Amino acid sequence: MHDIAIDELERHLSGNASGAFYAHLAVCEECRTEVAEMNQLSVLFQEFRADVNEPAPEPRLGFVSRTELEIVEHHKKEAWGILAPSVVFFRRMAFASLMLLAGLGSYLITHETEYAEPFGADAAAIMAQHDPSVDHAESSDRDRLMVTLSNYHE
Repeated sequence: MHDIAIDELERHLSGNASGAFYAHLAVCEECRTEVAEMNQLSVLFQEFRADVNEPAPEPRLGFVSRTELEIVEHHKKEAWGILAPSVVFFRRMAFASLMLLAGLGSYLITHETEYAEPFGADAAAIMAQHDPSVDHAESSDRDRLMVTLSNYHE
């Protein structure tokens, strides 16, 4: 469809189109065909207009529920519908994440003494463990140095 037909189509359907529009339709077969189809659609839409005096139709009881169920069933039948996450999926994931966090937290709390031993020993115990005449790991030197620095007073 050409620009003039697109610009004037709305005015044509309401009965106010310009002479240039009708002159173009007389020459252009493509636009004439499109406008004829639009005229037919406009007539069909006018038939669907509700009468002002007539009450609006009401859907049957349960219409919304049945429609939602059909949509869900349609999505389940399609391949991507199986993999599409839903609200229930996200709730289950959140619950599983919280349970995992609680389990890991309780595990770390119950086994905290295994990891905190070098830092939990008091200064005197660390100093007593160090024997300079025996070969020892460098970590014990580090612990001894930390105790010495933390207990140093001028």
